[in-house]
Amino acid sequence: MATAHRTLCGDAPKTSSDAARHDWTVEAVEAIYRSPLLELLGRANAVHRIHHDPTHVQKASLLSIKTGGCPEDCAYCPQSAHHREVILGKEQLMDPASVIEMATRAKDAGADRFCMGAAWRQVRDGAAFDAVLEMVRGVHDLGMEACVTLGMLRPHHAQQLKQAGLTAYNHNLDTSPEFYDQIITTRTYQDRLDTLAAVRSHGIDLCCGGIIGMGETIRDRASMLQVLARFSPHPESVPINALVPVAGTPLAHRDPIDPLELVRMVATARIVMPTSTVRLSAGRTDLNREAQIMCLMAGANSVFYGEKLLTTPNPEEDSDTALFKALGPIAA
Repeated sequence: MATAHRTLCGDAPKTSSDAARHDWTVEAVEAIYRSPLLELLGRANAVHRIHHDPTHVQKASLLSIKTGGCPEDCAYCPQSAHHREVILGKEQLMDPASVIEMATRAKDAGADRFCMGAAWRQVRDGAAFDAVLEMVRGVHDLGMEACVTLGMLRPHHAQQLKQAGLTAYNHNLDTSPEFYDQIITTRTYQDRLDTLAAVRSHGIDLCCGGIIGMGETIRDRASMLQVLARFSPHPESVPINALVPVAGTPLAHRDPIDPLELVRMVATARIVMPTSTVRLSAGRTDLNREAQIMCLMAGANSVFYGEKLLTTPNPEEDSDTALFKALGPIAA
């Protein structure tokens, strides 16, 4: 457990309720989410200060190394081959040297975590996976944290990724078990859990979160967080995404969420998974500066830095520079 960090009022006292737990019920998580906003923010910020340096926000960069043509039917995703009305060029797997060059540029821009995503259903042995291993080794050799999202994998793939220097594997649950089949039908919830188990069995950090704004209920949001919070240990990284509706996908008609819903989701995640890194991810372009700062107060301590999140927009570096400047002296 991280050492408590000093607050404006001195060292935050640590109580038994601040410790990491794995026995959360959906009802308890939902009650936290629905609590009065100022009370929720205060509690989440207090938990955050106990387990994390409140002046540190990690910058992560995300690159699509293979775009489009995915056989999955995820309703939110423009890369699905099922969504034929989406205007998105299909691209082959990038050359490892080009990826490592982009990772170098990301590091020079201030990122210390480099994430690589391929629009695959699952990892397969062969030249493509060998190229990904080369990318991971290159990013690791730069002194950066290396993360990949490649779909489902088997234990021996996880072992090879670990040996190449992989820090974390991203494989989101997306939503609750109850709402899942409304969003995806080509892969089961258990498939996702099996992949996460394979990753963890080889000592790779889990990067696992979900998306809000897809038509789910508040109980669905609580249920997803409850599944994550019952992992032991908790996922080391929990991305909280807001849906970015893309023309041609089944969810293109969804209205943007109220930014305070994202604040509540971040705060609840922080309380039920106190030691995890909570990543403010997709949907940040729809948040003004003040809403982003509220998310950071609620316990988010990582943002994706750069113009794109795989294929959807992300705030440009200039706007993020202005955000960090507004926060004052901050180790970012």
